[in-house]
Amino acid sequence: MKNPYFYSLTALLFLALTSTCYAQEMIKRKDKFYTMSGAGFSIPVGESSSFMRPKFSTTLGANLGLGDKGLFLYPKISLHVFGYDELSPENGYNNSLQRGRSTTYLLNVALGYRKIMDKFALYGFVGAGGGFILTPRILIDPANNFATLNNRTNHIGIIEPGAGMEYNIGGANLFIESSYMHGFGKIQNRPFNAVPITFGIKPNLSKLFN
Repeated sequence: MKNPYFYSLTALLFLALTSTCYAQEMIKRKDKFYTMSGAGFSIPVGESSSFMRPKFSTTLGANLGLGDKGLFLYPKISLHVFGYDELSPENGYNNSLQRGRSTTYLLNVALGYRKIMDKFALYGFVGAGGGFILTPRILIDPANNFATLNNRTNHIGIIEPGAGMEYNIGGANLFIESSYMHGFGKIQNRPFNAVPITFGIKPNLSKLFN
C-alpha cells in the first residue's frame, strides 16, 4: 500500500501545475477584465412606443475574459428612464396619468465574444436576466381636492442580444453599444421592447490578474 503522503504530494503538484497553467492563460489576454460604466438612452419599440418615450439611461457592468480567446462574461445592471403615458386607468383607479416617468431596474448576464484589431475592437453578446419596471399611477380624491401618485412594480424577465465597438486609449477603452431588449411580461397589457444605446468607458484592470 502506498504512503498517503505520496497522494498528498501528487495532489499538491497537480494543483500547482494547474494554477501555473491557469495563470499563464490569464496573462495571455490583454482584455481579461474590464469594468464598464455608460450613459445614453433607451428607445421603446413596437407596442411599447405607444405609451413610453425615451429619456435617459445609465449602465454599470464588467467584462470577464474566459479562456485565452475572445470569449467573455458580461454581467450588467441597467437603469432606463422613460416618459410614460397611461393608455387606460388600472383597476381601482379612475384616471389615466400623462407625462409621467417609468424606470427600469434590470440585471442581465450575457456571454460575448470580442475581436481586437489594433486599437479597435468589435464585440457581440447575448444574455438574459430580469428585474422590475416601475410605472406611475394617480388616484384623485375630488371630495378632498387632492391627488395621490404612487408606483406599480412590474416584475419582468428579459433576453438581450447586442453588439458594440471599442477604441483603446491606453489603460481604458471608449465604447458605444446597442442591444435589443425583449421582456417576457406586459406593461399596460402590451409587450415591453426597447433598444438601449449606450456610450461610455471601460477601464482595463487585466493587470490585476497577472
